[in-house]
Formats: sequence, structure tokens, C-alpha cells
Amino acid sequence: MANILVVDDELGIRDLLCEILNDEGHTVEVAENAAQARAARHRERPDLVLLDIWMPDTDGVTLLKEWSATGALTMPVIMMSGHATIDTAVEATRIGALAFLEKPITLQKLLKAVELGLARGSLRKLTAPPASLAPQRVEGVLQLSEIADSPHLTATDSGPQTTQSFMLDKPLREGRDEYEKAYFEFHLAKENGSMTRVAEKTGLERTHLYRKLKQLGVNLARTKRS
Repeated sequence: MANILVVDDELGIRDLLCEILNDEGHTVEVAENAAQARAARHRERPDLVLLDIWMPDTDGVTLLKEWSATGALTMPVIMMSGHATIDTAVEATRIGALAFLEKPITLQKLLKAVELGLARGSLRKLTAPPASLAPQRVEGVLQLSEIADSPHLTATDSGPQTTQSFMLDKPLREGRDEYEKAYFEFHLAKENGSMTRVAEKTGLERTHLYRKLKQLGVNLARTKRS
């Protein structure tokens, strides 16, 4: 499962979120202020951050700006607050926050936001260029070819389809649909066509997954390994 950093100055909130997320199988790191959050971000490289807006030393929006300005905003961040205004939530989203949770946070909203954040984080890891332009593996699935010479994104798979290329100069919707189709075909082949395991792996409900595969024109029969 995922490594999640919870940043909140209230002990009760930290303990509650930690308990819920641990029950979901995640590993949780906690921080009560911005200084601890910086250290945990550097040390743990979290997959997702739940960040409180109002904290005594440095508020969450300021910390979010800092991470964004220094290139440290490489993971999805979900903001939390019981007193924030709409303007604050909009500003946080503009800076790079994925979502905003209003306290008191319900269990359903928390789990939905975390599910969305982790799915978005996984997609970002798969498609983000590496620090160097030299070709290299990313999460064992995707690799980036030399951008200056040829703007292609190449996916490798040990299954039936070994190579799939994506042109990065296409319209966003067209390129995204091509990537998503290859993404789901990869996981279907890897899981031998098991919709249950693919749903768990991709963070989608089975009904949504079926609808998505139909929309993308994925041939379910061809994705099963012989």
C-alpha cells in the first residue's frame, strides 16, 4: 500500500487519521508542524500528504508554496481545514493541491480523497520525465526517450505487448486516451484478465472500470495471457 504523511498540529486529528489509514493498510508518518513535515518529506518520500492549513509556525498554504517553488511538490497534497475560506481553498488548488477536505472529515470523504490522490500520484510517477533525459525505467513500466531528439513516451511490458509508443505532441485528450488504454491493457495482461485485481491495482470500482474499458475500446479477451 502507500506511504502517507499526515501534517496537523492537533494530536486528536493526527491519531484519528493515522488509525483510519493504518486500518486501510497504509504506512503513516505524522508531523505536527511545518519543520517536522519538511524533514518527513525529505526522509520518507511520501506517496501522499494530508496537510492542515492552519498551523502555529508555518501555515499549510505557505508550506505548499515552498514545496512548489523548490521542486519538492512531487506527490499529491490534500489540504485540510475547519476554518478555511473558499479563497484559501482556491489558492491552494492553484498552487498545486489536489483537493480540499473540510473538518470534521468524514470517513467516506477521507477514503475517497486518498483513493483519488494515490491514483493521481501513480499516474504522475508513470508519466513524469526523470531528472536526467537519458532513457531509464520508471516504476518498471515506463521510460522516457531523449526529449530533444524524439518526443515519445515508451512503455515496456514483459507481457504479450512488449512496446507501446506515445507521441507527446498530440492533443491532450487523444494522447491521454492512448495512454490510458495502454495502461489498462498492461494491468489486465499482468493480472491475467482479473477485473477484481485490476480494480484494486488501479483504485477504480469495478463498474467504473468496466465503463472505462468499454469507452477506451479495450478488448478484454485479448488481454488475458495464454
